[in-house]
Amino acid sequence: MKNNLVSVIITTKNEESNIENCLKSIICQTYKHIEIIIVDNGSTDKTKEIAKKYTNLVYDKGPERSAQRNYGVSISKGEYILYIDADMILGPFVVESCINEIITDDKVIGLYIKEVILGKGLWSRVRRFERSFYCGTPIDAVRFVQKEAFLEVGGFDESMSGPEDWDLDRRLSEVGKLKMISDSESFAKTDNAYNNVENLTKWHNTFDRFLEEKGVTDAVLSERNILFHNESEFNLKKYMAKKRVYSRSFSQYISKWGNNDSIIRKQFGIPYRYFIVFLENGKWKRLLSRPFLTMGMYFLRVMVGIEYLKSRLVSF
Repeated sequence: MKNNLVSVIITTKNEESNIENCLKSIICQTYKHIEIIIVDNGSTDKTKEIAKKYTNLVYDKGPERSAQRNYGVSISKGEYILYIDADMILGPFVVESCINEIITDDKVIGLYIKEVILGKGLWSRVRRFERSFYCGTPIDAVRFVQKEAFLEVGGFDESMSGPEDWDLDRRLSEVGKLKMISDSESFAKTDNAYNNVENLTKWHNTFDRFLEEKGVTDAVLSERNILFHNESEFNLKKYMAKKRVYSRSFSQYISKWGNNDSIIRKQFGIPYRYFIVFLENGKWKRLLSRPFLTMGMYFLRVMVGIEYLKSRLVSF
């Protein structure tokens, strides 16, 4: 494996309760050639103070995460970019797996990473169940990107806040190949020189109990190249408010790519968004095995759909 530098870019705003776990998970990666860049948007808590214990690359930039991420890339020195939020925790093999994947196939310029929502409450479990259907689909977005390709397509569209990840995905797919990272264990066994046992032990000592308390099972913990999203226990009011904010840019995104675009139809059309994405590739078996979670998932989907329709009516 080459010693490619990876720039991990984290956007923050008042994330003192999350940022330390995020940074610890990066420090404990089995892959060592990493720089950590924090781009903060006017935090008034201890976010930056905590961040500076782990990296001296802490900067101020706003007004939204698209601009923050673009700025982070502009000052980065890495050949590859991994962009995450402050409430995310990286499994110990995430960066190693991404590097292995992307240097194995020179056509690959971006990678999707499996994401698991944390939380023990009913609605958190519903969200975790729902998110499991989206990996590598048009509902997902790459997080690990070749910097050269990122710059070639112009980075994130700073006029959007919500669908900017999808928009970047679309432009990246026009210049190279995007794919899911493979199972971490297969990579760990092929190159033990980069499987840092000490860091792996530190990661498990730090996060195993925390993740179990957040509803993650041993089966999930064994998949060590996934991204854990600590959204905190689900609050329907806050969830809908977040979706309402994101929906404001949907019309702009749709206009950019066109109503008849095949991906737009999947992301916003009823057939794919409400049915096909949950049924394709044998995923329907999961729906049948978890009927209660399936009903909860469809309740949330309908609520989000109503918010989207409201935003369309307001825009007319």
